[in-house]
Amino acid sequence: MKMYRISDMPRTIPVFPLPGALLLPRARLPLHIFEPRYLQMIDDCLKTEHRLIGMIQPRAQKSSSGRAMQAIGCAGRLTQISETEDRRYMITLSGVCRYRITREVSGFQPYLQADVSWDGFERDLGRTEKDEAFDRPAFLDLLHRYFESQSLSTDWDSLKDAEEELLINSLSMLCPFDPEEKQALLEAPSLATRRETVVTLMEFAMRGGAGEEILQ
Repeated sequence: MKMYRISDMPRTIPVFPLPGALLLPRARLPLHIFEPRYLQMIDDCLKTEHRLIGMIQPRAQKSSSGRAMQAIGCAGRLTQISETEDRRYMITLSGVCRYRITREVSGFQPYLQADVSWDGFERDLGRTEKDEAFDRPAFLDLLHRYFESQSLSTDWDSLKDAEEELLINSLSMLCPFDPEEKQALLEAPSLATRRETVVTLMEFAMRGGAGEEILQ
């Protein structure tokens, strides 16, 4: 995948608000596109050099400024696309970098666009992040108990061998956390903080929010 620098990143990008759909840097998000306005967004995106789309969480309630979206999202490059016979798209976005919305842009397009700032997220464009304090056996034990409590299944052999960033970010994206919780995972300043947040959310889900000691 193409390597970016902050200076390469566009100032304005199309924005796709989708509740619960979390994208993180260096992770991949498959999407099924069928609404006409977002089909147009994909067509327009393919014409750009950067091919970036900004995923964003809608707010449960509008902010004091009247904004209906969260301030921080993650942009992904459109890396895979296939079209169905009834003119729907199956796409994959590869996460590139988080961004902060500075201004929503009005225009003739049927979809949202925004001016964005990439400042503060330079680490997203670097190498795979490490979590030096990651205790894989303890984490996988907790994960197994969480999956059992939620009646979820997975390929445990692949999890045992996955790099910690891929493992933690994939779980952040795939686990059935609510949109506000996924926003907290997106905004985590480091991989270690994201892992601690995932652990807390799994513990709370199993214990109903009881104030028991949290594994870290």
